[in-house]
Amino acid sequence: MTEQFPPPGCPAHAPSAHPSGAVRLYGEGLSGDPARLYRELRREHGPVAPVLLDGDIPAWFVLGYREVHQVTSNNELFQRDSRRWHAWESIPADWSLMPFVGYQPSVMFAEGAEHRRRSGAISDALLAIDQFELRQICERLADGLIDAFAGSGEADLMADYALRLPLLVVTELFGIDPTEVPQLVHDISESLDEGPGAIDAHQRVAARMARLVHARKERPAADVPSRLLAHHAKLAEEEVVIDLLVVMAAAQQPTANWIGNTLRLMLTDDRFAVSLSGGRRSVGQALNEVLWQDTPTQNYIGRWAARDTQLGGRRIRAGDLLVMGLAAANNDPQVSPDFTTAGTDSNQAHMSFSHGEHACPYPAPEIAEVIAQAAVEVLLDRLPDVVLAVPAADLVWHPSLWMRGLTALPVEFTPSYAPR
Repeated sequence: MTEQFPPPGCPAHAPSAHPSGAVRLYGEGLSGDPARLYRELRREHGPVAPVLLDGDIPAWFVLGYREVHQVTSNNELFQRDSRRWHAWESIPADWSLMPFVGYQPSVMFAEGAEHRRRSGAISDALLAIDQFELRQICERLADGLIDAFAGSGEADLMADYALRLPLLVVTELFGIDPTEVPQLVHDISESLDEGPGAIDAHQRVAARMARLVHARKERPAADVPSRLLAHHAKLAEEEVVIDLLVVMAAAQQPTANWIGNTLRLMLTDDRFAVSLSGGRRSVGQALNEVLWQDTPTQNYIGRWAARDTQLGGRRIRAGDLLVMGLAAANNDPQVSPDFTTAGTDSNQAHMSFSHGEHACPYPAPEIAEVIAQAAVEVLLDRLPDVVLAVPAADLVWHPSLWMRGLTALPVEFTPSYAPR
């Protein structure tokens, strides 16, 4: 039975009166140095800051590690169904952040037993992926991408490599026609932005996924969609479509940025350079450091308060929207590791995959790590003298407060050719 929420206009839907000094989390300049923004917000407002989203829509930005942990651990008090939001009357249908908050009957917005049914099916479908076979797929696809530019001696490792590999892997695991991959990359990337084309891009991806699931219902195969359709949770075809969209979006842009951010770190930080005195720090260490300091998913919308409560010294009203500051929590000085100090490289207590029941379902983070690690290792093995083609300071971050990734990663290397 669908839970009935109070109608707009009743006391439970009265929006909070935000304190003066709420910070706009949109506009020029906010994405260039997010760590500085988080420090300033923490210094001025503490672990929970009043903010304004696009169009001056009020929300709470949860910055503290302890507070993010508290919110993501308490599913009864801080819930995922966005229909609880008291601000819907103020939200235009074409709001740029609608892809993040517009309710859909997907695993992302499901709660309680329904969420466990949906996420359990996803976990089981992903658990059936053989990790050794996955690594072989990643290496083969990475080699194929590198073959295309290895002979030129130059490449943009974002456009030519990082942005393409995760979706190539996912399309193989999903049984998607490889000819659809270029447009899928474009549409998924656009759907995750807060630009005007986000909604249309999401609809195009959804249409492609619906065609795939319908085909697999008629002709099952050894792939993720077929396993979801056959799962004992008895997911409807529509449920499989929308949940596969969630899995695909989560696998594509965040993993691509994880690869790109790790390559940037290893190409710009002397700790990861090969020297005559010894080998560089490992790819695994670089991947982990990126999750702490330049995590691909910076901020996440969100949670909605089920009732009035207190959080980080703030009074939170029923129906308030909370934005999870995952990167800010990782950079909380009370918990953030000092990666210049020995022995901190193995600390994996970051919030980069969120936490609690609505975190990335197991084993999705492990699958993303296999893809990212294979991508970086294969590239460095194939192009051992790769260097940046521009000064590190000239690298440009994509203008998004929600995702952290480079617009381009131009490199140079000694040309080589794939063996015939």
